[in-house]
Amino acid sequence: MNRWLHVLTDRVATKKGTGWTLIIWLAAVAILGAVAPSAKEYEVSSIETLPDEAQSMVAAKKADQYALTSDGVPAIFVFHSDDRPIAKDELQRLVGHIEQTHRDALEQVVPVASLPPQAMAGFVSEDGKTIVVPAVYRATMESKDIQTVNDEIRKWVKKESDVAIYITGPAGIAADTLALFSRADMVLMLSTVGLILVLLIVIYRSPLLALIPLVAAGLVYGVVMQLLGVLGKAGLVISKQTVSIMSILLFAAITDYSLFIFSRYREELKRHENKWQAMKWAMRETGLPVFFSGGTVLAAMLVLFFAKIGDYRNFAPTFALAMAVIMIASVTLLPALFTLFGRKAFWPNIPRAGESDEKGTSGFWQKIGRFVVEKPLLTVALIGLLLVVMAGHTTALRYEYDLIKSFPDDMPSRQGYELLEQHFAKGELAPTTVLFEGKAKVTPQQLEQLQNQLEKQPLVSEVRPTGTADEGRVATFTLTFRESPYDVKTIDAMEQIIDRKETIVKQSGLDGRLYFVGETAAKVDERALNKRDMIVIVSLETLLILLLLIGLTRSVKRSMYMMATILVSFAAALGVGIWLADWLFGIGAVSDRVPIYAFVFLVALGIDYNIMLISRFQEEWRTHSLHEAVKQAVAHTGGVISSAGLILAATFAVLMTQPVQLLFVFGFLVAIGILLDTFLIRGMLLPGLIVWLEKEREAPAEADGETV
Repeated sequence: MNRWLHVLTDRVATKKGTGWTLIIWLAAVAILGAVAPSAKEYEVSSIETLPDEAQSMVAAKKADQYALTSDGVPAIFVFHSDDRPIAKDELQRLVGHIEQTHRDALEQVVPVASLPPQAMAGFVSEDGKTIVVPAVYRATMESKDIQTVNDEIRKWVKKESDVAIYITGPAGIAADTLALFSRADMVLMLSTVGLILVLLIVIYRSPLLALIPLVAAGLVYGVVMQLLGVLGKAGLVISKQTVSIMSILLFAAITDYSLFIFSRYREELKRHENKWQAMKWAMRETGLPVFFSGGTVLAAMLVLFFAKIGDYRNFAPTFALAMAVIMIASVTLLPALFTLFGRKAFWPNIPRAGESDEKGTSGFWQKIGRFVVEKPLLTVALIGLLLVVMAGHTTALRYEYDLIKSFPDDMPSRQGYELLEQHFAKGELAPTTVLFEGKAKVTPQQLEQLQNQLEKQPLVSEVRPTGTADEGRVATFTLTFRESPYDVKTIDAMEQIIDRKETIVKQSGLDGRLYFVGETAAKVDERALNKRDMIVIVSLETLLILLLLIGLTRSVKRSMYMMATILVSFAAALGVGIWLADWLFGIGAVSDRVPIYAFVFLVALGIDYNIMLISRFQEEWRTHSLHEAVKQAVAHTGGVISSAGLILAATFAVLMTQPVQLLFVFGFLVAIGILLDTFLIRGMLLPGLIVWLEKEREAPAEADGETV
């Protein structure tokens, strides 16, 4: 691979090659911008998480088959007054106007005010100040359409009454999520670009060195977003959350690879007067490591295709496409831009041919390299012990399954949801529909037996029959738990009931099957599939990256301890991250998506720095002793990798500005993990392992075209 890459980078590093490279990239941005749609046109606020074969999905299809549920989007209108009970005629006036005005959007609105007193009581709080009105939006309504209708309803109710309305349920959450991310996208992008610009200027004190990576990232972002738009038009579901994280990765990766390239370019400019020759030799040494680093991230993203949960699978095509474009840019666009400006890019600290190469090393990292080489066992023992202690905190990891709790406190759908929690039984927030499908008509006595058996199950508060279908062969019940439908205890109870469903049917004297539809049943499937995906993704990604490292280093042993350092680093970042999240921000439980998201990114990005260190070590080992090669590798890469790590960590920390707790915690954990990789793993642990585990060669190895 090195040979064809050398051919490409050698050609880019010429006057004509630089010109044509920049023309091609600018043309690609212009043409795609003119003919291709933007990914923004196809973004959705949520995607289908569970696969069709999941038990809860099969159950939902059964309910649809017997027309027991609507295809529309459920909503809950929560009317609330702080001062007084809501009058029945006032509720009837408000709901009547909403239904009349938005009949094209609303498929159904439960006529709560018209119900008999006994039936209406189930929708009214004890103090009469909160009333729930279930509704269903038409299936044809998109999230942005629902958002518009919800805004109109809220404005009208505020104008006509002192009663407040909060719209929650799937329709309210989807619309509010869309509004949140619409505002947050601009904040995220401006924060990312601004932070990278400031950090680059502060660290390198050169305006052009700060602007060139951002110009490159802007061009790559333009290409990626238009290509995603093409895929969106072809049917790819593009999640707003996925695009947010992808944008961070794109700017962070381009900046990282820019630092690696211009750091080596600066070294070569001190050896070569000609800027084209300097870039040629810079890319000869950094081209493959940079390209390979992008390849490890790409491989990590492709592994997500093997996941079952839709959130993870949605990452795969989006991130794989982004990384493929980034990899191409790293060996074409980036060297072309730096070569275009040449020495001027480093103003005011312009490197001159003939300057001492020692100026390219870091005094701090020279001292670290010397210490590690002199005391490798002590270094490995101390850093290893510290990481193990940090990893020990993973035992405190707790999961939160109530998605709406991860949204801001002032989000209308969350406010409505919390009003329901305060004024109604917790289990009523999302009851479970139980569907029995028998082989023959079910008698009333058998239905009563089934109801009794269901009521005996763990944590069940109430079971109400709701009707029959298919000439009495199919019956449905509403099952309510004593605790919140999203509580871990409730999910555990639901799992036990699902596991015992055949026994429940048999003890009821029936012949048929039970199906469970609803939020709690879906959470049972999500939790089980998440455990499965964790095992599959961790195993496949570890194996795949290990094989890639073996191909790069030509050493099984070296690849194994490189991989081991990254895995230990991930465990340490997860442990100390959840402890700090609880201590600093009061986040005691996190989404079960967080560990997998963090693993995929920390392993893929963390291995980048190991690759850069090992690549430089192998280069230095061609002409130096083992100990000297390690010292030189640490000294020459220390400054650029620590700078890149700080910028990468800060960039992912920008996700902490997002309004969703999952992204906040994910950004926080990745930032911590990158800092651990940058300073402890790459700076001390890995060099110590090299000195300890590698054997000195009798004579320096000959450099060949295939050695990194």
